Amino acid sequence: MAGQIFMRVDEVASELGVSKPYAYKLIKKMNEELKQTGCITISGRIDRKFFYEKFYGTRDQRKEK
Repeated sequence: MAGQIFMRVDEVASELGVSKPYAYKLIKKMNEELKQTGCITISGRIDRKFFYEKFYGTRDQRKEK
């Protein structure tokens, strides 16, 4: 899914090794944080760069396998 701005719940669940319901909760929490900074968010999707910054401490994507 390289080249896409947003990650969907399936990709988040796979990346973190969690269930889809838990991935939805994480996405919702991250989107709430983004809303507080004035960003527009989409339910069920998270900005890829923000995701990697929050979980891996970097804005760079991990290398694709």
